[in-house]
Amino acid sequence: MLNLYHSLTKYSAPALKRVLDNRARRGKEDLARLPERMGQSSKLRPKGKLAWFHAASVGEAQSTLILINALLARHPDLHILVTTGTVTSATLMHKRLPQRAIHQYYPLDHPDWVRAFMDHWNPDMIFWMESELWPNMLREIRIRNILCILINARMSRRSYRRWKHIRETASGLLSAFDLCLAQTKEDAESFLKLNAVNVKVRDNLKYAADPLPCDEMQLARLKEATQGRPLWVYASTHAGEENLACDIHAQLRSLVPGLLTIIVPRHPDRRGEVVKACNGASLTSRLRGGDMVMPQATDDIYIADTLGELGLFYRLSPITCIGRSFSLDGGGGHNPIEPAQLGSAVLHGPNVQNLAQIFAEMDDAGAALCVATPDEFSHALQTLFTNPHALEERRAKGMAFARTKAESLPQILNDIQPYLVDAGIAEEKR
Repeated sequence: MLNLYHSLTKYSAPALKRVLDNRARRGKEDLARLPERMGQSSKLRPKGKLAWFHAASVGEAQSTLILINALLARHPDLHILVTTGTVTSATLMHKRLPQRAIHQYYPLDHPDWVRAFMDHWNPDMIFWMESELWPNMLREIRIRNILCILINARMSRRSYRRWKHIRETASGLLSAFDLCLAQTKEDAESFLKLNAVNVKVRDNLKYAADPLPCDEMQLARLKEATQGRPLWVYASTHAGEENLACDIHAQLRSLVPGLLTIIVPRHPDRRGEVVKACNGASLTSRLRGGDMVMPQATDDIYIADTLGELGLFYRLSPITCIGRSFSLDGGGGHNPIEPAQLGSAVLHGPNVQNLAQIFAEMDDAGAALCVATPDEFSHALQTLFTNPHALEERRAKGMAFARTKAESLPQILNDIQPYLVDAGIAEEKR
C-alpha cells in the first residue's frame, strides 16, 4: 500500500501546485515562501548537528518550544529546524523561536519535494509532534535510517478504527519511529496494537510549557483602562461561542455592574462575525486590532482580534472560559493549562473530547469547572463575580494543578537522552 501511494504521488505535482496556488489566493499560504512547500528551502543548513521538529499547526508548535529551549540550553552546538504547515503557526514561530532555531514551511508529501527537503537539511535526529503521518516523508526517514521520536502521540478512537483496517500500512508508517511517547494509556494501547515500538505514556508536553508571554507595557495599559471593572475572557472562540458570550453578557450586566466581556477569536479574520454578534445583541463592542486600541468605559465587549496575546489576557482576567467547548462545529476544546498557569479560573463547556483526559483531571481536582449548559455558564460566572472567596479558591487550585504538569519535561528529557547520544548530539553520562 505504501509503495503504491509512493508511485501514485510521483505524478501529483501539477495538482499539488494548483492546490497551493488556490490556498495562496485565499491567504492560506505565504506566497513569498511558497517554494518551501515544494521542498525548495530558503535558508542554508547550519553546520554541525541539527535536530528537526515537525509540528503541524499552532498547538503543536507551542508544544515544541519548551523542548526546543531545553535542548538548546543543554547543547550549545546544536541547531534546530522547525517546520509547520500554517501561516498562523509560522507567525508564532517568527515571534518565539530562540536563536539557533530556524523555521521553514513543511513540504507537501510529493516524493521529489520530500527528497529535496531531506537532501538539503539532512537532520541528525527528528522529533515528530502528535499524530500527523505523511507516508512519503516517513518512508524517506526510514530509508535514511534517521532517529525519529514521536512526541505527544495521540490517536482518537475514530482514527484507530480507520487504521486497524489497514494495519499493515499503519505499521509501515509507525516503523519510522524509534520511540513513541503517548499522551494517554488509551493512546498507547492503540499505537501498540498497530505495532509501534518503545511506547511509553507521558503527559502532553504542552502542559509543561512555560507560561505564555505578554507585553508588560500592554498589560499595564489594559489594567489602567479596565481598572475597577469586573471582567472575564472567552479564549479561542469558534463560531457560535461569540453569540453565547453576548447572550451571557446581556444577562449579567445588570447583576454585575460595569461588566466587561473580552472575546479572543481563535481566528482573528472572523472579527466581522464577532462584531455582527455583538450588534445583534445590542452590545457596544470595540476591536483591539493592530493598533492595540484600548477598551472604553462604555464598551460591553472588547474583541481581541490579534495573534499571540492570550498570555496578556490570561494575566488580565481572573476568569477564563475555554473556547471550542460550546462551538457549532461540535467542539473539542483548547488548552486549559495556559490560563491556569497564570492564575485565571478555568471554565469550559461540555464538548472537550479532543483533550478529555486533561479536562477530566482538572475538573476532579477543582482546577476547572464544567458548565454543561448556557444557564450553568451564566450562573457560574455570576457566582465567581459575587463570591471573591470562591473565585480565589478556584484560581489557586488551577495554579497548583498546572505546577504538577510541569514535571513531564524532565521525564521526556530522560526518555530521549539515549537517542541524543546515539545521534551524536549528547555525550553518554558517566
